[in-house]
Amino acid sequence: MSTSPFVRDLPAAEALAVWRATCADAGCPARLPTETLPLADAVGRVTAAPIWATRSSPAYDAAAMDGIAVRAAETIGAGPTTPLQLGPDDFEVVDTGDPLPPDRDAVIMREHVHHLDTPDGPRVEIHAAAPPYQHVRTIGEDIATAELLLPEGHRLRPVDIAATAAAGNLDVEVRRRPVVTVIPTGDEILPLGSDPAPGEITDTNSLMLVAQARDVGADAHATPIQPDDPDTIAAAVRQAAATADLVIVVAGSSAGRDDHTAAIVAEHGQLAVHGVAVRPGHPVVLGVVDATPVVGAPGYPVSAALTFDIFVAPVLADLEGTTAATRPTVRAHLARKLPSVVGMDDWVRVRLGRVGERIVATPLPRGAGVLTSLVRADGLVVVPAGVEGHHAGEDVEVALLRGLPEIERTVVAIGSHDLVLDLAASMLRARDPAVSLASSNVGSLGGLVALRDGLCHLAGSHLLDPDTGAYTLPYLDRLLPGEELVVVRLVHRQQCLMVAPGNPSGIRDIDDLARDDVRFVNRQRGAGTRVLLDHELTRRGIPSDAIDGYTREEHTHLGVAAAIAAGRADAGLGIVAAARAFGLDVVPVADEPYDLVMRAATWEDPRLTPLRELLDDDGFRAAVAELGGYGVEEMGRVVRG
Repeated sequence: MSTSPFVRDLPAAEALAVWRATCADAGCPARLPTETLPLADAVGRVTAAPIWATRSSPAYDAAAMDGIAVRAAETIGAGPTTPLQLGPDDFEVVDTGDPLPPDRDAVIMREHVHHLDTPDGPRVEIHAAAPPYQHVRTIGEDIATAELLLPEGHRLRPVDIAATAAAGNLDVEVRRRPVVTVIPTGDEILPLGSDPAPGEITDTNSLMLVAQARDVGADAHATPIQPDDPDTIAAAVRQAAATADLVIVVAGSSAGRDDHTAAIVAEHGQLAVHGVAVRPGHPVVLGVVDATPVVGAPGYPVSAALTFDIFVAPVLADLEGTTAATRPTVRAHLARKLPSVVGMDDWVRVRLGRVGERIVATPLPRGAGVLTSLVRADGLVVVPAGVEGHHAGEDVEVALLRGLPEIERTVVAIGSHDLVLDLAASMLRARDPAVSLASSNVGSLGGLVALRDGLCHLAGSHLLDPDTGAYTLPYLDRLLPGEELVVVRLVHRQQCLMVAPGNPSGIRDIDDLARDDVRFVNRQRGAGTRVLLDHELTRRGIPSDAIDGYTREEHTHLGVAAAIAAGRADAGLGIVAAARAFGLDVVPVADEPYDLVMRAATWEDPRLTPLRELLDDDGFRAAVAELGGYGVEEMGRVVRG
């Protein structure tokens, strides 16, 4: 069986419409069958018929307060200076929820009643007249018999269950949960818990997609992993289609040698769409097999997750007779440039935080395989197909993945990458789940520029000034002249040349980077580590073009370490903690301070109180020292301000 070429890239909305039409033409059920459930089991299900009230609530006129039931007409004239006494036959003590006694039409709160003992028996004194039906819940005030309580197509919430019961219903007719079967494919895919060798991947996509399906109310499960054999995959798809309401085939949706999904759908059913104008997630397959919708999801996790959101969730909602949940949106200020490819809707995940009077959005890494971008995202920005992107500082609409109250308490850090910030974020969240530290890695210089432009609370910096030998402070005078700034020492750290275990290339210092047999991996322009390297090269008279790999860039110390551990480079400049994380050896180069820079008002902002307290915490300092290559003696010291 040969693989299918891409039919054409359709816009997402058009692709969804074409798929829906194909499903209808192929005889796919428009709605799922119904079932009747007890109310206690119906939360999260979608109503298959309207819910009508069979009784009123309350079913009688009831006291809405503790107090006395009276006839309103008999209280006329009562006031602060003209108290009125009522005899035993003129009132009756009631509690909240009691039926209103006959011939009574108002309730006076207990707090407004003075009880008196008189020779003629107990009496009460009131100081205000009661209008008719004061503090009375009239029959049907909440729900009236024969009233429409909930329409068809409503997803039931806990409050809906309570109201339905109050309206006299004990059970409810709902749609059956949609059944979703996820089929992972690929010779290189291993079950969870396996120890993958180079070229092998554990099956995290199935775990994610099954969880996404369950999150929107479906019953979902994954089959065993299918090898890259078209007949085997086809048999698995047809078997799944016989029992499932929707089938997701993971990987094999592109047009490569082992990509069979499109051809399988075309041969055994109807292929509606192959390729959508969405990034990430371009090679999507949409079709029908045996009257069951089938989706071919890309193998990259970000693409697979997005495919579910854009295509699977709406069709599952169709089957239940409702609409897919929508996310609230907010306007946010872009912290840095967001380029995009014309011709495709670009879905970009961002971190969010309020800086001053505006919410700031910082784009996360955008690779289709960057699973952590899904974990760290606070929101989604969609760059339409006809737009080339957005400049830093532009306002964009963000669909929220977290609530605004959480975002309000987020500390936004932009600048140089350091593992201590990641550790701080973890320990802050452990102390108070409502506190977040969101750090973005753009290099020290980029962080200071973001601080200047009001796009972050603080910038992490270790910029060396070659002229003075000082770190960070000279740059502040150039970039933020006249600003009231606070510079706080986070750590001293060791910069080193990271090398493979045992240092097989025999690298002794910076001079060895110019050797013909040494492959280097660099940090991006503007990174403090890149500035340190350039300073050392200038001092030693080594031209940058003499170094194999000088233009090969990574945006984090861990990225540099990973490149060396994978054998793509022999050396890279970075911190000891990153080398230790990947089991690399180190060649010491320099000790440097790493500082946090912020405006003076920010340092006093209550939002930063948890961070200030953390910098004084002995447990945090010990945990930082345990990472390796860090000095914590000056942690928290105010260097300027």
